[in-house]
Amino acid sequence: MRPVYLAPWRVDVTIRDSVVDDEGGRRPVRVKPLARAIAVALDAARAPSPASIGLVLSDDDELAELNETHLGHEGPTDVLSFPLLPPEAFPPHLGGADRASPRTADAAMFAGPPGQRVHLGDVVVSVERARDQAEAGRGGQTGDVQWSADDELRLLVTHGVLHICGWDHADPPEEREMRALEQRLLAGGGG
Repeated sequence: MRPVYLAPWRVDVTIRDSVVDDEGGRRPVRVKPLARAIAVALDAARAPSPASIGLVLSDDDELAELNETHLGHEGPTDVLSFPLLPPEAFPPHLGGADRASPRTADAAMFAGPPGQRVHLGDVVVSVERARDQAEAGRGGQTGDVQWSADDELRLLVTHGVLHICGWDHADPPEEREMRALEQRLLAGGGG
């Protein structure tokens, strides 16, 4: 695990051995831009801070296993999020399933002991799927964007972090809000 500090955030990055190229050697994954994308998303979601978040860069096999185990869905997916705090730990927003009912919980009630970072959860990304989607022009939010694997990975980690922070896309209004925020964050416009 490699920690990346971007105050007030710590991003704990784990790169699985399976993240390799066709020749069997490790293809570099640019970790710092991913950590920056995570920090920007956490800032935009006004996550409790200081905090840590895990980022696991893996492959389709692990994502398929996690997808089946935790969601009951067969096959791989590109990103999965495992939040450790309830949605009430984050400020209300239009991209949340409970946007109609205001949240009353105080995020401070979910903080750890003084001097300790609260761990928000983990985001697991299939680097293999991100690269395939980018190379095939099936990237982006709509699945028809042609851009680099680095851009696809930035989108996936941003999307995963927003899920950690209580954002959802279960119905059209939530999806519009979440997708619009992702676009602003990736364009550098913040929240």
